[in-house]
Amino acid sequence: MRKHLPNIITLINLFCGCCALVSLLNEQFIITFFLLLVAGFADYSDGMLARVLKVNSPLGKELDSLADMVSFGVVPGAILYTLLIKGLGAETTGEIIWAATPGFILTLFACLRLAKFNLDTRQSENFIGLNTPASTIFVVGLMLIYEKNTLGLGEFIIQPGLLYAVTAVLSFLLVAEIPMTSFKFKSFQWKGNEQRFIFIILGILLLIFCRELTFTVFVSIYVLFSIAQYFLNKK
Repeated sequence: MRKHLPNIITLINLFCGCCALVSLLNEQFIITFFLLLVAGFADYSDGMLARVLKVNSPLGKELDSLADMVSFGVVPGAILYTLLIKGLGAETTGEIIWAATPGFILTLFACLRLAKFNLDTRQSENFIGLNTPASTIFVVGLMLIYEKNTLGLGEFIIQPGLLYAVTAVLSFLLVAEIPMTSFKFKSFQWKGNEQRFIFIILGILLLIFCRELTFTVFVSIYVLFSIAQYFLNKK
C-alpha cells in the first residue's frame, strides 16, 4: 500500500481534473476553481510523498504526466474556449464555436511541454519554460475575474483579441528555453530556497489584497522575473 500511495494521489489529481471539466462545461466556475485547487495540491504532493517514502517509479512519472495533461492541459484549454464563446457573441453559432477552438492550442503545447519534461534531464531542480500548473493558474485567474467581474474587468477579460494573445503567449512560454523557479522544496531551509520563500510570501500578500486578481498577477510577476533573470544571467 505504501509504495502505491503517491500513485493514488496522482489519480486524485486526474479525477479532480475530470470533475473540473464537467463543472466548467456547466459554467460552475467557482466549483471548477476548487477542483483544480485540489488537483494542484495532489500534483504537488505526489512527488514529495514519493521522495519521502523513497518509492519513485517510472509508472508514477508516467501517471503524473497523464493526470497533468487533463488537469493542466485539457481544462485550461477548455476554460479559454469557454471564455472565447462568451466574448464572441450572445448566441452560440457554428461560426462562434469554431472561432473559439484556438483556445485549445494551449492544450497542444501543454502536451508538448509534458512530453519534453519527461525526457529533459536538466529540469531536476528548476523548470525550463513555464510549467503547466502555472499556466493553468493564470487562466483560472482570468476565469475568476470574469465570474466575479473584479474591478469591472469581466467584459474586458473575454475580449477575443486578448484571449487569443494570452493563448499564444502561454503556449510559447510552455516550451520556451527560459529557466524558471520550481516551487517543490527538497528542504525547508532558507538557503537555496530564497526565491521560493519570497514568491510564497508575495502570493499570500496578493491573495489578501488582490483576491481574484492574485492568480493572474502572481504568474505574470513570476514570468517577468524569470525572463529578466534569464537575460541578466546571459549578460
